[in-house]
Amino acid sequence: MTSNSPFRLGRRTVLAATTAVAAASLGCVLTRPLLAAQPGAGFDPALLDRAIKRAAGLDQIHALVIGRNGAVVSAEAFRGPAVNRAVNVKSVSKTIAASLAGIAIDRGVLRGVDVPLAEAAPGLVPAGVDPRVRRITIADLLTMQAGLEPTSGPGYGRWINSRNWVVDALRRPFVTEPGARMLYSTGSYHLLGAALSSASGRSLLSLARDWLGEPLGIDVPSWTRDPQGFYLGGNNMALSPLDLFRFGELWRQGGQWNGQQVISAAWVEASWVPRTRSPFSGDDYGYGWFLATAKGHRIAYARGYGGQMLYLVPSLGLTVVVTSDPGRPARSDGHVGLLNALLTDAIIPAAEMA
Repeated sequence: MTSNSPFRLGRRTVLAATTAVAAASLGCVLTRPLLAAQPGAGFDPALLDRAIKRAAGLDQIHALVIGRNGAVVSAEAFRGPAVNRAVNVKSVSKTIAASLAGIAIDRGVLRGVDVPLAEAAPGLVPAGVDPRVRRITIADLLTMQAGLEPTSGPGYGRWINSRNWVVDALRRPFVTEPGARMLYSTGSYHLLGAALSSASGRSLLSLARDWLGEPLGIDVPSWTRDPQGFYLGGNNMALSPLDLFRFGELWRQGGQWNGQQVISAAWVEASWVPRTRSPFSGDDYGYGWFLATAKGHRIAYARGYGGQMLYLVPSLGLTVVVTSDPGRPARSDGHVGLLNALLTDAIIPAAEMA
């Protein structure tokens, strides 16, 4: 990774998200579901071409979508499925689930982020758990600060082979106190998804299709469910790169799509406030978004295993989607580091020099 990249392993970066900054940095609202642009519009053509060729040379990348101010400027599948085909976006699912949590709060399905899980969905908490479980809030789940032993990494296989994913996650020992620090865990987001389902009386799939799929005009296929029928809250959702671009544009524009406020601007602002820090990349984390800076620009990004990435650079009107081989690891000092450098050292300069 080049020295200019803001995503260096262990380095802390900050994305301030005050109302004034968020309002100033968001792009214009789309007047059509998806704008088309002339190739290279809004970018220095030579630098953009160089960035795309650089991406094509990364053998783990499947597809790259680059857009500015709502217009798709380049959408190419170098290998793997076409850009209009749904692919597993892995832990980008967490960002989607966090979006659904925000909409649930906007609609009064959840009372707020400070509500304990035991209050939001009392039927999920089994008898005999550590009393600290009842202190875990929706905010703790959104920021993966529940304090419980993680289900991701070495514990993932044992967790998904358990008879009850919710109970298994809640009966794990505490590594730290609730709210103390980030422990990356898909189990936290599965608990969040189960809470959304329990509070709404609807499946997470139904909520995703109704609250995001319908207004954005995107397809949300069915995905993994646990033995009790809860859809996995933090992994294995599938979207096409072009549909993931629309989801990114929704956020870049302050929760608006085609004149409709799908997610409240307040939730967008709250989600982009740093609340904890990744123990792996060192980047800050809000509600479902990693937060960083690059060349003076604030960045929010979603990340999934293998190198499934959604980057937003609101100050440049920039939305970038990358999908990669979902079966190969992509660490912050490996493939994801190369993707971060592609954004920082190639795509952002192409936009700045336009």
